[in-house]
Amino acid sequence: MSLATAAELVTAAAQRGRAVPAFNVITLEQAEAVVGGAEDAGIGVLVQLSQNAIAFRGGFTPLLSACRELAHSASVPIGIHLDHIEDDGLAIAVIGRAAELGAGSLMFDRATLPYAENVALTARIGAAAHESALWIEGELGEVGGKDGAHAPGVRTDPDEAASFVRDTGVDLLAVAVGSSHGMTERSAVLDLELIARLDEAVPVPLVLHGSSGVRDQMLSDAVDAGIRKINIGTALGVVGTERLRRELTEKPDAVDPRSYLRGVRSATRDEVARLAAVVG
Repeated sequence: MSLATAAELVTAAAQRGRAVPAFNVITLEQAEAVVGGAEDAGIGVLVQLSQNAIAFRGGFTPLLSACRELAHSASVPIGIHLDHIEDDGLAIAVIGRAAELGAGSLMFDRATLPYAENVALTARIGAAAHESALWIEGELGEVGGKDGAHAPGVRTDPDEAASFVRDTGVDLLAVAVGSSHGMTERSAVLDLELIARLDEAVPVPLVLHGSSGVRDQMLSDAVDAGIRKINIGTALGVVGTERLRRELTEKPDAVDPRSYLRGVRSATRDEVARLAAVVG
């Protein structure tokens, strides 16, 4: 199966009235689990690498290259997306090597800035992305929980969203509708009526961040209301870490990482397949 783009995956999902599951990865094992889980579910997905993950890895080339190769060998369409890129220089560097590394889209996130600055910077990076045939995702409203940088409860206004999309030229819009990054309990309550209003107000697909804190039925309801890309990260960390603790408890003498990472990867793969089926 050839490497897919966000444009292809989101368009296909929208035609089915569903959303593209987009999974954030930090390690190779997580990337393998995402692709394997997508194959188990028979659903195309996006593999995402955030600016924080890039900082942890000391650069984007090795893991993006691995994701590209995994996508090329997958039996379902797999796209590669850069998530929550806040640094202008990093965004331009990624755009410059996107074709080589297989990335088809990126999110440029300056939602914490005043509106006019967010528009100006997002439009500039978006223009550069479009020159390289990449889709660009912007954010309006502040999704809580991301390293304390976003104030929870600041919802996206539909009229402002329409202006933001017009003035920036973004292809995807991340909206604040009640979810929060980094939640380990699934207790977030989404404003489904606001999602429907936003879907009517803007001409581009809507993206839900902080989805790990939302229960399955509400995720499905959000898709029905108009969400077309659903970002999932913390949920994989929760499942993988729980399995790692169990593996190390059951194997106190283990020193070979393969002896415990195999189980972590398997548990993560199962969770990817389950969530992909819920939203995709």
